[in-house]
Amino acid sequence: MNTPGIIILAAGLGTRFRRAGGVGNKLLAPLADGALLLEQTLAHAQASGLPPVVVTRPEYAEILTLAQRRGVRTVCLPSGGSGESIAAGVRAAQARAGWLIVPGDMAWITAEDHRRVAQALAEGAEQVRLRWQGFPGHPVGFSAAWRERLLALRGDSGARALLDSALLRAIDAHVGVIRDADLPGLSGRF
Repeated sequence: MNTPGIIILAAGLGTRFRRAGGVGNKLLAPLADGALLLEQTLAHAQASGLPPVVVTRPEYAEILTLAQRRGVRTVCLPSGGSGESIAAGVRAAQARAGWLIVPGDMAWITAEDHRRVAQALAEGAEQVRLRWQGFPGHPVGFSAAWRERLLALRGDSGARALLDSALLRAIDAHVGVIRDADLPGLSGRF
């Protein structure tokens, strides 16, 4: 059976992180257990059994090395816009039955979270999103019916404009589906 793939967005510039005093690439920030933020995101994606692809920038050598060391396919593009990143990830995995979109700094999304979104897509949902107490989270899943629209994404608004409340299946989950690491020091607190 053809399963969805996971697109891990790792091409951002970390502007909010740097504005708040962060140094370096936030995806390489250590968590409380010493693992790197992106490393944990990749570990959970791989543990789901769904194939991940990391979309990053060509100058992010450490991210490329980390992904390659874990055996994760990478796609490079010079733009950090999430629309272009999503389109590049879909282009790299066009044959998949759908795609789960995950920001690279959301290391608290578990393998089970990925599997729940994939299962909802397998059951016929066109769009799926995890949420915590009504707050929208990740991953966001799209069925293969959305391929062309995902491939056409541009800019920094990501796939937000494609979400349709009439089609979206929301699944309640834990607080980790809304946590990211946009502020320095935040990654080590969880």
